[in-house]
Amino acid sequence: MNVKEKKIKMMGEGNIIKVLFQLGVPVIIGMFVTSVYNIVDAMFVGGLGTSQMGAVSIAYPISQIIIGLGLTFGSGSASYISRLLGEKNNNQANRTASTALILSIIIGLIVIGITICFLKKVLVLLGATQTILPYALEYAIIYIPGSIFNVINVTMNNMSASEGATKISMISMLTGAILNTILDPIFIYTLNMGIKGAAIATVVAQIITTFLYVWYMFSGKSNLHISIKHFSLDKTIYSEILKIGIPTLLFQLLSSASMGLINTSASSYGDSAVAAMGIVTRVLALGSYVVFGYVKGFQPVAGFNFGAKNYKRLREAIIVSLKWSTIFCAILEIIFLIFSKQIISLFSRDSSVIAIGAKALRGNSITFILFGFQCIYTTLFLALGKAFKGMILSIARQGIFFIPIILILPQMLGLNGIIFTQPIADVLTTILTGILAVKLRRRINYLSEELNQQPSISMDNSAADQGVITK
Repeated sequence: MNVKEKKIKMMGEGNIIKVLFQLGVPVIIGMFVTSVYNIVDAMFVGGLGTSQMGAVSIAYPISQIIIGLGLTFGSGSASYISRLLGEKNNNQANRTASTALILSIIIGLIVIGITICFLKKVLVLLGATQTILPYALEYAIIYIPGSIFNVINVTMNNMSASEGATKISMISMLTGAILNTILDPIFIYTLNMGIKGAAIATVVAQIITTFLYVWYMFSGKSNLHISIKHFSLDKTIYSEILKIGIPTLLFQLLSSASMGLINTSASSYGDSAVAAMGIVTRVLALGSYVVFGYVKGFQPVAGFNFGAKNYKRLREAIIVSLKWSTIFCAILEIIFLIFSKQIISLFSRDSSVIAIGAKALRGNSITFILFGFQCIYTTLFLALGKAFKGMILSIARQGIFFIPIILILPQMLGLNGIIFTQPIADVLTTILTGILAVKLRRRINYLSEELNQQPSISMDNSAADQGVITK
């Protein structure tokens, strides 16, 4: 049995706990290191000053929008590819992967071009003050064009995860993060390039990461064969990609909008508030990325076994995933609550930044235990092709609930309103997730019972009837 066949057999037959961790841990490690890099990067930039730290916080939502393009085609195609591999339809999987990658590059270049044309206006819209704006422009004019490599990386990351090849994700993300961490102090301080150096270091690391993904996809080790010849105009492919990809894109757009609204609201309280909220976003990303990494392993297992109609195995994967993601989120919540001041102090010596940041980290952490539950079911709906409900859950936390609250609560509570917007949105999102989760579990149980009844039906009928039933 070759490596490709082992990947497929593992997702369909291997011990479920072992498979989930075997697929999830490499991505968790890669995404964890990436989030640690983001924190280290913020530390290096924070050493330049509060305004520079604020500049990176302002530019961050733009990068999330651009990354969202990669997620649109990457996650959209990954859900479909996993199900196709479960159905053993490799030709359609190849066409889907090739189409998704080519489209992500084309649309990514278009969006980046438009963003650069209106960059100053976009940065001001996202909350850049007069003191932050010059640094934000220096950083973004380099970082944003280089984000095309991030679009490619995110797209191929999702596609490789869809076939259970999570080790390449780990290796690629580790390499990029480590290289970025090494280059940051060299460009920022040794070469005296300041905030421009941070942007250059990031782009160089992204280019190397792209090279590693391209090498894997074209090395013959992947079950997927990407080629411009496989580019397709098949309506089914576009429908499958977009019905899952659009909810993911909406999630990224709303996440960026929510960060922009936080920055805009915080700017009324000065650069220190903007910098503090930016630091909190990066620290919380440390935990979020780990959960996202785990669900990258969960997604192909869920999609594959749903496509293969192995509902018992699907239910087992859901239970295990809910258990471990919740335990992790609970542990991290306790750490953030106890050591909030010490954590924020790693990024800034400004007493105002530390005071605001510590309070904001505690406030945003009190509902982090709910995050795993939200992510598992959001991913599950998308993995099973349940696009509408997946979309609702994707946009609930950072959109449906967050945006109205951030527009109202700060008017009533000031800075505290900004800090406690996310916890309130988390509670409401969890309630909605729970309602939809109950309905989904009932549906899976129904399909499982229906499948179990089929053998007994076929035993009581003729061979001709059996053929009709099994078609």
